[in-house]
Amino acid sequence: MQLRSSFKATFHELLTLSVTLSLLAFAAAQPSLAHDHGWDNDDDGYTIGLWGDMPYSTLQATVGVPNLIADMNAHRLKFTVHDGDLKQGSNSACDAGLYAQALANFNSLQAPAMFTPGDNDWVDCDRPSNGGFNSRDRLDYERKLFFSTPFSLGQRKLRQEVQTDPLCVSASGTKVGCVENRRWTVGRVTYATLNIQGSCNNLCDTSPDPDEYNARNSAVILWMQQTFAEAKKRNSVAVMLISQANPGWDQADSTRAPLRDPKMLAETDGQPDGFQSFLTALRTEVEAFRRPVAYVHGDSHYFRIDQPFLNSAGQRLENFVRVETFGDNQGNGNNDVRWVKVTVDPSSRDVFSYQPVTVPANRTAVPAPARY
Repeated sequence: MQLRSSFKATFHELLTLSVTLSLLAFAAAQPSLAHDHGWDNDDDGYTIGLWGDMPYSTLQATVGVPNLIADMNAHRLKFTVHDGDLKQGSNSACDAGLYAQALANFNSLQAPAMFTPGDNDWVDCDRPSNGGFNSRDRLDYERKLFFSTPFSLGQRKLRQEVQTDPLCVSASGTKVGCVENRRWTVGRVTYATLNIQGSCNNLCDTSPDPDEYNARNSAVILWMQQTFAEAKKRNSVAVMLISQANPGWDQADSTRAPLRDPKMLAETDGQPDGFQSFLTALRTEVEAFRRPVAYVHGDSHYFRIDQPFLNSAGQRLENFVRVETFGDNQGNGNNDVRWVKVTVDPSSRDVFSYQPVTVPANRTAVPAPARY
């Protein structure tokens, strides 16, 4: 009897151990979640990282971007966002290797990693120098690879709201969800990504596609409007929107952005205007929201933080800030392989403050000092 009792105890211990190990193995296989619906209790502030338009060369892909990712990881960021363009615009194929490299980069970030597509990685893939791909097919591929779940990329995951309604069009012409458009809230600040593209938002360049544009543009405007509605519902203190394209805001610089009448928001340079309807809807929301709104984009490769958005009377919208992230081309090595650190303080009046970050290992023009 004593032997049988001892055996029974041992059996139950082994069974318990087996179940425990199975549960641990199951847990290890699941995404490491930051929070299912965002961190609403981060009222004391946090930092995020913004980057995009890179890598643009083999050097940047193998040296510059790994250095940048290591630097962002060292800052213990709440999350990061890449605002599109995984490569240079020409002479680089939009093949599976491109997207696999990008996925590996995003998943080497310790914090949740967000991404919104760029024209160089889908719209412009129909250029012969990029492999002559079907642009819609490349966007379909990105949706499948990067956006197949409601979670972010990165070693830690964050659950996001996703635009799953079938409003966009696929390569086959069927209606599909615009699943790259995402939204999340952290510390009473609401964030959203929007698929807005260079090359006139797919209305110019090699193979303009007005049908694709019309469907996606309507979906983007709806997602943006719903984002402000959600922010109001949550009593968010600020909104940040992230997209790829520089839509142009005024008559300032034709070399970096479309020229636009800042009051009427109509493009004045003769190019197809893929942005006016979005900007008009955005202005309405910014004016009604009244609290801080940050609009982050890449595309024109010129780091700047300014306030270019005017109302219809020509007055500056004081609650709106445009942030353009660093971007580079293959001719400049790692010179501008840098990122923007944003400190988010929900208790402050302006909520966002911005700091350009130079990665010491990527300093090119003026090397980093011996002790940095």
